[in-house]
Amino acid sequence: MYAPIHSSSNHSFIDDLQHAINGEYSAIQCYSQLATFARNEEEQQQILEIRQDEIKHYRQFVQIYIQMTGMEPCPQIIESCPSDYLKGLEFSLKDEQETVDFYLDIADRCENPNIKEVFQRAAADEQNHAVWFLYFFTKQMM
Repeated sequence: MYAPIHSSSNHSFIDDLQHAINGEYSAIQCYSQLATFARNEEEQQQILEIRQDEIKHYRQFVQIYIQMTGMEPCPQIIESCPSDYLKGLEFSLKDEQETVDFYLDIADRCENPNIKEVFQRAAADEQNHAVWFLYFFTKQMM
């Protein structure tokens, strides 16, 4: 069980956590769409595997949110996914890179070692996702 909210730093953490939940929720939706545009089965399967990681992160963040607030979050799509494969890859690549920094910042400020580890692991996953999207994007440019 995580500590309930009492301080302003916890309120800031909950705001960041809500943003992370919304980001993961948006990515899950986007990568479903992006996978349908994939140029081959290998790319499609990798994008769907990335989507599974996002589902895992989403579930972990929701669990932390519930334990800290006693409430279910109300996830919202905060970013629309481009409907063009190349633009979708570029969008996803940039988003994943920004998310790495965001999660590492959260982990650095986090006092709970279990939550810190969740965000550090998620950041590592996001970096890996960015590399895959960069690879697919570069292949499209050749």
